[in-house]
Amino acid sequence: MCRNITTLRGLEPAATPEEIEAAARQYVRKVSGVQSTSAATEVAFERAVALVTDATAELLAQLPPRKVPPKNDPPLRRLAARGA
Repeated sequence: MCRNITTLRGLEPAATPEEIEAAARQYVRKVSGVQSTSAATEVAFERAVALVTDATAELLAQLPPRKVPPKNDPPLRRLAARGA
């Protein structure tokens, strides 16, 4: 897991639902300290990921466009570029 959460605002093309969920999952892992879920943590963890995903998608939809795109691509785009 990366220490930094990738900036999704201003990507061209716009961030995909998968990229938004991956960022939400990374955020929840970071703040909770849970790297892999167990039976005791899975429900709460997945609910938190869903809530953060929804909030992030709403936030990105409401913010004005960036003047300068982010410097780095999200991890899912870097993997796709390597595979191409």
